[in-house]
Amino acid sequence: MGFKKDFLWGGATAANQIEGAFNRAGRGLTTMDTLTVGDKNTPRQITYKTLEGEIKYAERLSAIPEGAVGHIIPNEFYPSHSGIQFYDHYKDDIKLFSEMGFKAYRMSISWTRIFPKGNELEPSEAGLSFYDSVFDECIKYGIEPVVTLCHFDTPLYLANQYDGWSSRKVIDFFSHYCETVFKRYKNKVKYWITFNEINVLRSWLQIGIHKNDDQTKFQALHHIFLASAKAVQLCHEIIPNAQIGNMVMYAPSYAMTARPEDVIENINYKRQVEFYLDVQVKGYYPAYKLKEFERKSVSIEMEEGDLELLSNGTVDFIGFSYYMSTMSTIDSSVPKTPGNNILSYKNPNLEVSEWGWTVDPLGLRIALCEMYDRYHVPLFIVENGLGANDNLLSNGQVDDDYRIDYLRAHIKAMKDAVDLDGVDLMGYTPWGCIDLIAWSTGEMKKRYGFIYVDVDDKGNGSFKRYKKLSFDWYKNVIATNAENIT
Repeated sequence: MGFKKDFLWGGATAANQIEGAFNRAGRGLTTMDTLTVGDKNTPRQITYKTLEGEIKYAERLSAIPEGAVGHIIPNEFYPSHSGIQFYDHYKDDIKLFSEMGFKAYRMSISWTRIFPKGNELEPSEAGLSFYDSVFDECIKYGIEPVVTLCHFDTPLYLANQYDGWSSRKVIDFFSHYCETVFKRYKNKVKYWITFNEINVLRSWLQIGIHKNDDQTKFQALHHIFLASAKAVQLCHEIIPNAQIGNMVMYAPSYAMTARPEDVIENINYKRQVEFYLDVQVKGYYPAYKLKEFERKSVSIEMEEGDLELLSNGTVDFIGFSYYMSTMSTIDSSVPKTPGNNILSYKNPNLEVSEWGWTVDPLGLRIALCEMYDRYHVPLFIVENGLGANDNLLSNGQVDDDYRIDYLRAHIKAMKDAVDLDGVDLMGYTPWGCIDLIAWSTGEMKKRYGFIYVDVDDKGNGSFKRYKKLSFDWYKNVIATNAENIT
């Protein structure tokens, strides 16, 4: 019993949150590069230029006006521009990952390091060489790269010139990018993920669309589904021994009461993620979503062969993030609390983190059971973790017992799902294995890692790395395959 002998223990990051070097070696700009810093009380903002040339701001989940251009303002701070300087520190960082015993490292490739505009015919050799070096460093230590092809950013040129994923042409640009990296890294990368948290892609910031109406969003999503299916087929053709999965944000929901109205509301909530899994795992649009399209007067423009492509391009595994659970109710007076890309109803039975996210270890077992019972494909927890305001002591230590308690409880829930429920679980890569820029707020003080990075919310600091108390704890978890988790 317990986890498989080849269980993929590791950690996870994203290029736009760690790499920095946003304009070095020919890298092009992405939508994420226009996003300013915020905090838990102040939304991050997109900087853009109007058609009249005026510089303005938009909240990160708002669309910028059609025709407007994402813009970088001098003297404004953009966290992605420096990240944690992984671009310069990757060898030392991967060495620390190996010291913890990582079997896998989930990371992403920046599309614009390979194709600066997103639509070039020839790739950037400098960008390809950088990731060659990163993968070689992983392989040197026996760490399997788990590579996300698109993690929350769109090449800025494609957003501005093509209206992002609302254009069907972007499918071909993405496929060319995928084919390029599959061929280049076919002997180095065996695990791939198409789009990060596909069920929360909805704005100019993430997918380059200037309108946020249902018709535009779902048409863009159809193109993303097709691009993902093409990537699956290309991967299987070019790297026959590889596995390629999708990735969703999964937050299980509980009906707040036994009222039938709350129960049906809960079903409707769950369908918001099941839809994305149904398309990518089962290969077709489910009936309940087609009925929703009818009600909302959404008409998806399809071409001959689209449905066949979705059917033939289903994923090998489900990757997902788990941070929290939520509840469903028709009672709008119930207070809400922040969460991972959602506002959730506050559960009186559960505590919340310093940033207001519900903490629910048993919810992870529930999530694993729900997905495995419905889809019967291997599951991979590619994000999970606790964002907290860690303190670096004068002796260079960070005592993060609270993170150890959080992770221990969640790993115990994973083990129960495997041992008691028969879930086929591939691996576990906690989010932000090294401190990084928080996606939700842009802060550095919201830290997730086993490794502390000395940099503040404005990008000031030595960028020196320090091991936290959780570093050695996780090292022991991996070494024992979590046999001693209680």
